Amino acid sequence: MNGSQWDANASEVLLQDGGTRPTSTSGRLPCPLHSTWISELRLGPMTGTLCVTSHHLLFSDRKDEASWQLLILLKNIDAIEKRAVGSSGTITIKCKDLLVLQLEIPGMEECLNIASSIEALSSLESVTEMYPFFYRPSHLTLSGLWGLSSMEQYYKQTERLWDRWRVSTVNSDYSVCPSYPSAVIVPREVDDDKLICSARFRQGGRFPVLSYCHHRNGMVIMRSSQPLTGANKKRCKEDELLLQAVIDGSELGYIIDLRSAQQAQQAWMTGGGVESKSCYSHWKRIHRHHEKGKVVQESLIKLVEACSDPSHSVDRWLSKLENSKWLSHVHSALSTAGLVVECVERDCHSVLVHGSEGTDNTLLMSSLAQLILDPTSRTVTGFLCLLEREWIQAGHPFQQRCAHSAYSHARLKQECPSFLLLLDCVWQVWRQFPLALEFSEALLLRLAQEVYASNYGTFLCNSEQERWNTHCLFQSLLRPDIEEQYLNPLYEPTDLAIWPSVHPQSLQLWTGLFLRWTEYAQNMEEAREEVWSIVKEHREQAGHDRTNNMLSTHCDTLTPFENLMDELTIL
Repeated sequence: MNGSQWDANASEVLLQDGGTRPTSTSGRLPCPLHSTWISELRLGPMTGTLCVTSHHLLFSDRKDEASWQLLILLKNIDAIEKRAVGSSGTITIKCKDLLVLQLEIPGMEECLNIASSIEALSSLESVTEMYPFFYRPSHLTLSGLWGLSSMEQYYKQTERLWDRWRVSTVNSDYSVCPSYPSAVIVPREVDDDKLICSARFRQGGRFPVLSYCHHRNGMVIMRSSQPLTGANKKRCKEDELLLQAVIDGSELGYIIDLRSAQQAQQAWMTGGGVESKSCYSHWKRIHRHHEKGKVVQESLIKLVEACSDPSHSVDRWLSKLENSKWLSHVHSALSTAGLVVECVERDCHSVLVHGSEGTDNTLLMSSLAQLILDPTSRTVTGFLCLLEREWIQAGHPFQQRCAHSAYSHARLKQECPSFLLLLDCVWQVWRQFPLALEFSEALLLRLAQEVYASNYGTFLCNSEQERWNTHCLFQSLLRPDIEEQYLNPLYEPTDLAIWPSVHPQSLQLWTGLFLRWTEYAQNMEEAREEVWSIVKEHREQAGHDRTNNMLSTHCDTLTPFENLMDELTIL
């Protein structure tokens, strides 16, 4: 189990989770501790037994065989606050999935010991000491392919690539680019020696590689990091040849630079830069400024702060929501993704996307564009494969970006909720097109939780090569009994591109995530279950209807369901 999910078989987890405790823990480890009070907003206070193991915190009311239990991965804990209340002590636990718990411990010494243990065990510095390296579920094995697919498989599945593109294993030992996968797709006429030269000319070695080939017209989306032209305006002929090979001499490609023109010019002074017009004459550069790093992290913190305080008036709450600027980041991401799609779908031009490092906003735009363009990416399996290619294999540094969520007092320079921003953008698309995506909001919420704390190694570490001794979350999610939980009952596949609106009135707060631990979210979940029930009942009836007008009846009946799903997100 992970995050804040309930578990009726806690003894199994405790057996799995046993082992030597870190010696850095001060005081004795209080496991178990009876007569502990716990309070959570939706459930109110209750008393029971608290257990702390190497990787989990377990609370149980121990009333009967059907006892209520709460199991939290210690890595899910973002901040701890403690204070004295008479002879007892109170610990407030703020989790990365935005759950807030309050423990009342009998005895101040016990309270301090527990808090010290939790603080030490929730902030392990060594990645290999974290739970995914010990988690061994019976339904998965470590042998064979890690994950759902590889670049070789994607290449075989995309027939349009076969003539002009190839799979290169120039990075098989991760020496050319540590953050890239071992295999990448590149133009066929560019040999590996040229790729190595191009990598030396790009920040972090992230030379231009294929991200997506459009099934309708063969246009491609490439991604990379910025060129290292520097103040002396250096050039790299191999890099120029690589991009020239992407397009024919008569064609025009677009470089979507995710920095303002001023930021790109300033990058020259620190060794970075842009592709010059004279050297890349068949590529037109467009600048679209996107915030990153600390700015986006602070935006998330302000948003969560606004959503966590029930004392605000409506006007003040709306003011704080606007001041967080979170929806502005959502708007910018969807707008630029729409620009990429417009270049590929409508104008029939290939696109290269990059910012500075090419590990955050670059991946955000390439993956959102594919969701809009590609019907395969809107299925459960296709979406997970998309995340695996564009985020896991492409080297998004999850360990650095997701070290903390919104509650932690620690502020690390490299933190940034880029992946959470992606999920919010996908939710906006799902809300606007309730029939177009095979997966439901439940899958997005599961991923938002797993990215910060998980039994699996999918979102652990910073690159592909570091995850080999852990299990893949996506393989587990695609088990038939698990996948069913994340299906959209209204799904009707379409081969067309879907164009989300980015007008301010079209973008809404993702209440399912940011208000998920409130009574409001619980009511919304009950309403969605009712929608599921209605749709399933309708489809069972439709299955027995053999008349010629079955299809029109089906479509007419779905219309009120679409409206109901829209109302659920607006309430």
